[in-house]
Order: sequence, then structure tokens, then C-alpha cells
Amino acid sequence: MTTTPPPDPPQDVHHEHPAHARRPRTSWTSAPGSAVRGGLVGAAESVPGISGGTIALVVGLYDDLIDAAGQVLHAARELVGGLARRRGIAPAARAWRAVDWPLIVPVLLGMAVVLLASLSFVAPLLESHPVPVRSVFFGMIVVSIAVPLRLMPARFRVLDGVLLVVAAAAGFWLTSLPPGQVDDPSLWLVFLAAAVAINALVLPGVSGSFILLAMGLYVPVQEAIHDRDLAFVGAFALGALIGLASFVKLLQWLLHQHRQGTMAVLAGLMVGSLRALWPWQSDDGMLLAPSGSLVGPVLLALAGAGVVLFAMVWEARVTRRRAAVA
Repeated sequence: MTTTPPPDPPQDVHHEHPAHARRPRTSWTSAPGSAVRGGLVGAAESVPGISGGTIALVVGLYDDLIDAAGQVLHAARELVGGLARRRGIAPAARAWRAVDWPLIVPVLLGMAVVLLASLSFVAPLLESHPVPVRSVFFGMIVVSIAVPLRLMPARFRVLDGVLLVVAAAAGFWLTSLPPGQVDDPSLWLVFLAAAVAINALVLPGVSGSFILLAMGLYVPVQEAIHDRDLAFVGAFALGALIGLASFVKLLQWLLHQHRQGTMAVLAGLMVGSLRALWPWQSDDGMLLAPSGSLVGPVLLALAGAGVVLFAMVWEARVTRRRAAVA
């Protein structure tokens, strides 16, 4: 009589979410589309209350950009470590070649070009027509909240609800900070502000422009770019680089290992950010009741929501086509 041996006990294997499975290297043929999507992120960064991270989520760049930024940081560490320990630069060279440059380069170029253009266009438009402009962005962000919720790998849990509410309260508080103004900021303050504000690029719901506005540096940054103040711009760029490097690896780990809760927090931040986009506000940012005709603001909000819905549908179709080809 033969007996069937008992099955091996199940092993505790960590299954990574499909969004973080090893992706094929981006093709340079997709550079024009990546530049356009990067431009949309740059346009968002120019508007107080809009987060570039939110738009990156909507257009399907978020996970790819975080992973690519992690690749750049790894390569930089390999280079510094190789030089400091006299191990040579061969490991660093391999790491640099592994970076997804066909994604990073066009996205950054699109972001830079549109951001510089938007700083001279969107901000004055927001100042002269605040209710219509905020109405459009309000509708866009309301619909965008669905994006991180759709990216959750499991069903919504009670804990996710708690995280969402706490993050929404934090986002509401951040967007309630009164605006300041610093007429002649020191370079160390510029460096610090950039290190903090740049993280809004990777955090949906937190606007880098709004943080600069609260710190009193939004107008000085605009003026420095317009006047080509290289010392100011250099301090800002260095602070942004160090701030982003300090945060992106943590966020990458959270997206890989705790994606469910992280997406709940991101959705909550987006909910809280709606406070900054309420169309009716006083000059000092206090919320007001709707006044005047509501037809125009409502239609504009619906138009903004429609744009985001179109982007979501387009991105979903592109993702399905890529999966079918793979």
C-alpha cells in the first residue's frame, strides 16, 4: 500500500503588486507622449492647490516615475560610493545604463517647458479670474480622487478609511496655511523651501506652489526665473534635488510594500486639497459661500471633470494595449 506524501506546507511568499512587476524598458518611440504627459504635470505644479503628483497619477506616470527616480538615486549612490572607496565606477556605469532614460528625459523636458510657460500665464489668469479657474480645477481633482482608489490592490478596508480621513484632515490643514511674503529671501531659506516643496511633485494632493505661497516664496521664485537670478535658481535647484532624493526612496518602498494603505493616504490628501480649490474665497484664503450665478462655475467644474475622465479612459486603453502586446 502506497501513501501519498503530505503536501509541503505553504510558504509565506511576498507577492508584489502587478504595478511593480519588473517593467520593460521604455522605448524612445513613446517620447512624444511622455513629454506631453510630463507637460501636464508641469502645468499642474504652476497652480497653487494643484499637485503634479495628482496629474501624474491620472495620466499613468506615477509608479513609473517613482521607480525611475529610485534608479537614478541608486546610480548616484553607486557613483559616490565607488569614488569614495576607490572601487572604480564600473558598478555605477551599469546602474546609470539601467536607468529608464527614455521615460525620464522626455517627461522632465515636457515638465520644464510647460512649467516655465505656465508661471507666466496660469498664475495671472488665476489672479484675474479666480472663481472660473478654481472651478475647473475643483472638478478635475474631485474626479481624480478615484484614481488612487482604483489602484488599490485589495478591497477597501476600515483601516483604509481611517488613513484616508486622517490624510484628508492633514491636507485640509496644509491648504489652510495663510499666504506669506518674503521680499528678499536668503539662499538658505530658498534651499529649505525647495527641499520641502519638491516633495509635492511625488505626493498627490499636496501642491508645491501652495507650499511656496504659504512660505512667502511663490512670487520671489517667479521673479528669480524671470530675472535669471542664477544664485537663487541654483539654491532652489540644489534644495529640490536633495529634498527629492531624501523622500523618493521612502515613497518607493511604501508603494511596493504597503500599497493599499499608501493609496488610501494619497486619496485622502487629494480630498483635503479641495479646500484650496474651493471657487469662492476671500483675498486671504477664507472660504466663502457661493455667490452670483452658479451656472458658469458648475459647467466649468463639469468640464474639468470631463477632461480628467477622458484622460483616465485614454490611459486605461493605453495600458490594456501595452499588456496585450506584452
